[in-house]
Amino acid sequence: MHRTHQQDCIELLVEKARRGQIDRRSFLKAAGMLAALPLAMRSGIGWAQDRPVIIVNWGGDAIDAYRQAWTDSFTRETGIPVRIDGSGPTEGAIRAQLASGRPSWDVVDAEPFTSLTLGREGLMRPLDFNTIERSKVNEEFATEFGVAGYLYSYVIAWDKERFDSAPQTWADFWDVERFPGKRTMYKWMNGVLEAALLADGVAVEDLYPLDVARALDKIDELRPHILAYWGSGAESQQLFLDGEVSIGQIWNTRAIVLERDTEGRVGWHYDNACVTPSSWAVLGDNPAGSEPAMRFINHALEPEGQIELLKLLGNGPSNPAAEALIPEELIELNCGSVDNLARQFKLDIEWYADHYGSVLDQFLSRTGA
Repeated sequence: MHRTHQQDCIELLVEKARRGQIDRRSFLKAAGMLAALPLAMRSGIGWAQDRPVIIVNWGGDAIDAYRQAWTDSFTRETGIPVRIDGSGPTEGAIRAQLASGRPSWDVVDAEPFTSLTLGREGLMRPLDFNTIERSKVNEEFATEFGVAGYLYSYVIAWDKERFDSAPQTWADFWDVERFPGKRTMYKWMNGVLEAALLADGVAVEDLYPLDVARALDKIDELRPHILAYWGSGAESQQLFLDGEVSIGQIWNTRAIVLERDTEGRVGWHYDNACVTPSSWAVLGDNPAGSEPAMRFINHALEPEGQIELLKLLGNGPSNPAAEALIPEELIELNCGSVDNLARQFKLDIEWYADHYGSVLDQFLSRTGA
């Protein structure tokens, strides 16, 4: 009777391993407890965990930063190798991976509405919240298919040499008499429609669902004063460094660098900023299997690694427990702190998942971005 039950337990272990629900180390440990290691070793499993977990981010400095914050420590703790691909997990690139029938990516650092959109289409794995501790992030920053790895913001930045006072609101951003000069905004629309509606007098609590027509009309007013819509953080930074724009909507991570590199000539703040998470998500049928991918995401939610990323790149921790551990000199820079979150509005992930593609086409056509 004992042998029959032991065999059944091994069969369950083998099935879990083949589905990617358990890693090799855990499999062998369980088999050893059952005194069935020889049988387990003859299971013929092709271990996905023998391959590296491929993490896909947006490249540049983020590759080394992710190694320092997450991937090196994950490999030390688990023995699972990790490789970072910096080619950028856009929605189109993820779709192309899956359409190939042989995706090479496992975990992507994607827009939160991208992971939700693709997940609803059955293209992403539902996250395993038995392995991932959902309590490590605020509830509004987690969905069935994505969980926040860090936070970042779209802020107002300005050249202090051009203005006598600081622009505080999006109404100020639209006020070309008090704040003259060329502007720049984000080409891919995140936070831009919201800024236009706030400038037009809409209250933060009434932003969503976005009144797209009203927002586009308001953006039309600013058309003669927009020098460029930037498509990369480096581009937005260069526009300020070259003195081509006097005010812009840019990422807080670039604003931090600009303030430092210009010795304070470029100012910025979190007032009226748009805060949003990046989203860890897992491709359906990812080559490394579900279990190691979910374990990596859970590891990346630990506060220590998120604080390291704040130090390296300026991204805010998504784990509230990190706030108490942040060095004093970085507290004001953290877009995810209780105080700074209160000054910002949150991008509505559900609205973007439902409307982003069609509204972006309207935005690009109307603005010529």
